[in-house]
Parts: sequence; C-alpha cells; structure tokens
Amino acid sequence: MANTTPATDFPVVAFIGGGNMARSLIGGMIARGADPARIRVAEPVDALRESLQADFDVHCFATAAEAVEGAAIWLLAVKPQVMRTVCDSLAPVAQSTRPVAISVAAGITSRQLSDWLGGDVAVVRAMPNTPALLGVGITGLFANAQVDAGQREQSGHLIEAVGPVVWIDDEVQMDAVTAVSGSGPAYVFLLAEAMQAAGVRQGLPEATARQLASHTLLGAARMLTELDEPADALRRKVTSPGGTTQAAIETFEAGGLRELVDRAVAAAAERGRELSAAND
Repeated sequence: MANTTPATDFPVVAFIGGGNMARSLIGGMIARGADPARIRVAEPVDALRESLQADFDVHCFATAAEAVEGAAIWLLAVKPQVMRTVCDSLAPVAQSTRPVAISVAAGITSRQLSDWLGGDVAVVRAMPNTPALLGVGITGLFANAQVDAGQREQSGHLIEAVGPVVWIDDEVQMDAVTAVSGSGPAYVFLLAEAMQAAGVRQGLPEATARQLASHTLLGAARMLTELDEPADALRRKVTSPGGTTQAAIETFEAGGLRELVDRAVAAAAERGRELSAAND
C-alpha cells in the first residue's frame, strides 16, 4: 500500500551529497508538495550547490555538519569509499540528536553505518536504480532494529518520491536486490545494444534499429508492470508455434541465456558482499 504521510507534514531532511540521486529525490519530494525550506543539502562542489539552490530553492551548505542541523532524517548520498569519513565526522551529532540515517551506498551494511555514526543509530539501507532519475525507479529498503514504525513510514515515503519501494526483511538479501534491480538497468541497456547491432546487420539504418529496440523494450516493460501477468505468460502470448518469435526464443534457450543471466546476477551479488567486507 502506498504511504499516505502528507508531504507538508514531513520532517526536516538533510541530504549529504548533492549528486544525481539526491537531485532526483529532492525534485520528487517538491513535486509532491514538500516544503523546500525543510530540505537541507550538503554539497562541497560550488556549481552543484548553486544549481540545487537555484532549481529547488532548498537550503544548501558546503559541509555536512551545517546541513544536518535540526534534521530528523539524514539521506547519505556520498560515494561508498568516503562514507566512513563522512559518518565519523557526524557521529557526535548522530549520538546527540538520534536521526534516522538513510544510505543509498551499495555494499555498506546497516551495522557498519550505525557503528561509524557512534552506535545504536536507526539506519535504513536503500538500493535505488537509475530510472529513479526519471521518477520511475524501484528501491529495495531494509531497516535495522533501531528504526521505529514512524521512521520506517517516513523513510519509505521519502524514497517513494522516485518510484515504488520494496521492503526487505533480511539484510543479506540486499545484495540480491542490488544484483537484480540496482544493476539491472545496465543489463537492459546491454540487450538494447545487442538488438540494435543485430538490426543493423540485418540491413536496418542505425537510427531505425535504435528506435525499434528502445520502444520495444519500453512497451514490453509497460506490459510487465501494467498488465499484472507474469513474464512467462506474456512471453507465451507472443510466441506463436513455428513462428519467427519461437525461432528467436529457441536460439536464446540453446545459447544458455537463462544460465548466463543467473551467473551474471550471482556475480553482481557476490561483488556486493565483497564491497561490504572491504569496508570493515
């Protein structure tokens, strides 16, 4: 069920990092009625900071310490390799104010984030994907034991600004979320590349092959999300016995497409576990 917390009742939110994901979330929140005066952003790059302030009329600061003042929710949107440094610098404030910290960094666990913030901190891990930049992403969320019901509701409502959310009960599964949906858009782009190239080899102009592949993927994705039918049922509907589609599907199956996808997703999940271990 969609979250019903009114955007105008939302607490003060501090974004630590003002890159693409933060920009998408801020834009989505404001589009849903959030008060820009209740959004604070820490961004050290002058040009990014000035752009955010000009585009959204939010409060922008050069340092994280300034941005988190008075904020009940911290959205940690910095690169994984600098996350520990950022959290260490904010630990005294986290211990005194007890915010909920939402992290969009891949491969960093809630335990690591809580420890770096001084311990016993409410942490929500979020794994969005790049379609969030257009407001059509999907995000896997996990909350640690310190997150209360109200914080969970507020966190979900914030992330829903860029698309639906799926709550995960076991944090171990966040690596699978990363492998399927976090990295997933790149798999679709690779398929689009291959379809376009194959179309060109069959004699289509490059622009025509690109348009055909792109809109075919768009239409198929809408059918998957809007028709409420499983992928295998939709596939069977467009695969006539002895037809052109069956010839292509049989070629995919003979080439081991399913096994290849399984290995690719497993490799992405394993890399997520390695990133987590590297940050301990």
